[in-house]
Amino acid sequence: MAALAAFAAWRLKVQDQGRRIALLGSHLGKYQIEKNMEALTQGYLRALGETDPQRRAQVFALLRNTEDTLSAQFSRFAADLSRADAAATRVSRLPFYLPFATLLLPAAGFDLRQLVAVHARGIQDAVGNTGAPDKDRAFTLQAELLLMQHSCHWFCKSKFVASARMLARHQTAHAQLVAAVAPATRAAYCALVRPGE
Repeated sequence: MAALAAFAAWRLKVQDQGRRIALLGSHLGKYQIEKNMEALTQGYLRALGETDPQRRAQVFALLRNTEDTLSAQFSRFAADLSRADAAATRVSRLPFYLPFATLLLPAAGFDLRQLVAVHARGIQDAVGNTGAPDKDRAFTLQAELLLMQHSCHWFCKSKFVASARMLARHQTAHAQLVAAVAPATRAAYCALVRPGE
């Protein structure tokens, strides 16, 4: 009997996560957000590896178009996602996956559409902050992008899986990402995912 219950729970998880991945993919598929993120990451690493300050500044300048494109595409993605069904975009605050958690415990959840809007503003602000030193701007934008990626994985799988994936791929803990984004993003993010803290 226990094995049957475990199988049923696993099957529900696979189906629910499949629906979430399909929903997010149907909106993200129209854009080249991931490709632009990868280009920026590689470009920032190249710029930071330059020993000549003038050459470093040139590499950062070459990345401006990619930053602008990414910001514009992500804003359009956020606008597209805002029209998705509210019930389909609920995210559980629980660290682990629990079938029907967003239905059974609605207060223990938040709306991905609102979180994506927070990320869109954070990315747009980081890209638009041309008065900041290039290195600081790149650091903040990279943190904004990684936190957004964490949010997408959280929606598709769970907070635990998203945090483990971030730690494995980028050697960065979730708390480090939250601390590294712009103060306005951090405040809006925490108000949504950790209200009352």
